[in-house]
Amino acid sequence: MRIDIITVLPEMLEGFVRESILARAQKKGLAEIYLHNLRDYSTDKWKRVDDYPYGGFAGMVMQCEPIDRAISALKAEREYDEVIFTSPDGEQFDQHVANNLSLKKNLIILCGHYKGIDQRIRDHLITREISIGDYVLTGGELAAAVMADAIVRLVPGVISDDQSALSDCFQDDLLSAPIYTRPADYKGWKVPDILLSGNEAKIKDWEIEQSYERTRRLRPDLLKE
Repeated sequence: MRIDIITVLPEMLEGFVRESILARAQKKGLAEIYLHNLRDYSTDKWKRVDDYPYGGFAGMVMQCEPIDRAISALKAEREYDEVIFTSPDGEQFDQHVANNLSLKKNLIILCGHYKGIDQRIRDHLITREISIGDYVLTGGELAAAVMADAIVRLVPGVISDDQSALSDCFQDDLLSAPIYTRPADYKGWKVPDILLSGNEAKIKDWEIEQSYERTRRLRPDLLKE
């Protein structure tokens, strides 16, 4: 898998993509993540990539030309499955979207900034708009980082125990059951006896029951009618 992230703040993401799971995936040769400074594609001598909006609206807007040049340069080298724009009015990013994107080969993620991008880019170059929540961030870098992390960890081989990723929260629209580790008794706070019983069938039933109970209590919106 290859992910190309186009941003005006590559420094904000450099450390993130070189640590933890993302670093492991790249070292194993299972994923490639490249950061592209949008200003490198500007023809303005000051490397500006924004301008005032038509109509007298407030704020600044990312221009068509540098974005088009950046995306076109990447597309000249390979085919991309999706060109994603991080936008607060895009579809909600969730585990199902992450699962779907993890099956793709090449992705471009364009980080939004300022008041947004020229609508013509959205109309002609973007194939998918994704939001990580109903709030506004200063830029799309954090959204790109969230998506890259959630997607890459699902690529087979990235996590040593593939079953661990498949049993994460939200994979089946449920929250995970409570989990415990040693010691079995700490300050009188005890691990449930069922988890110490060694009875795999009963432990599995307990896990499913707890998962449903926690979902009903904390995230009832996840339960389908």
